[in-house]
Amino acid sequence: MIGVEARGLMRRARSASLATALHNQSGWPYVSLVTVACDCDGSPLLLLSDLSDHTRNLNSETRASLLFEEASGKANPQTGPRVSVLGRIEKSDLYRHRRRFLARHQSAKLYAGFGDFSIYRMTVERAHYVAGFGRAHWIDRDALLVDACAAEDIAAGEPGMLDRMNAKRADYATLYAQRLLGRRGDGWTLAGIDPDGCDLRRKNTLARLDFPHMVENSDALEAVLCSFSDKIRSGDP
Repeated sequence: MIGVEARGLMRRARSASLATALHNQSGWPYVSLVTVACDCDGSPLLLLSDLSDHTRNLNSETRASLLFEEASGKANPQTGPRVSVLGRIEKSDLYRHRRRFLARHQSAKLYAGFGDFSIYRMTVERAHYVAGFGRAHWIDRDALLVDACAAEDIAAGEPGMLDRMNAKRADYATLYAQRLLGRRGDGWTLAGIDPDGCDLRRKNTLARLDFPHMVENSDALEAVLCSFSDKIRSGDP
């Protein structure tokens, strides 16, 4: 599905291009590079400084867009996938949003506590997804994001699941990375879980492990993680 493809691109990204309207220049477009994470439903999360131009712009006009792309590294960038997400970006005080962002960008912990830094969340309106030549689609919010009930259920159980997996089953994340994703090295941990998959971390390296299907509750999540373990034990490729 197009929405799932576009959301997957967003979840894999560590940075995006943010387009805002210059607050002191009659609304001229202003594009900047920002680091990003995603909420459980796929909504983009950002850590922004009050001193930056893009934050000043958002304080005057919350409408903005984010470009996520996996095209610039290709011989012909026009053949690579990208998605432009439109919505309103506003400050969030939810602890979950801060935790998810910092789990993805651990180096940001050095300054995230400064008084001029805050977490922001985009309330998505729609998106434009281009998967290559001849594959361009407008996507409504409901098709891009995960169902709210499923997202809330997984979000509620995420902290406990991360603690259990990383404390009592500490070797599982490394096995997931090595056996299911072909990654090297030991010491992988689970950094985040959402209805579409989980983020694995080894020092400053991140890897994305997608689930075979979207999970809608904690029981379904447990079943998928168990299926991964069974697959590893059985030696399936």
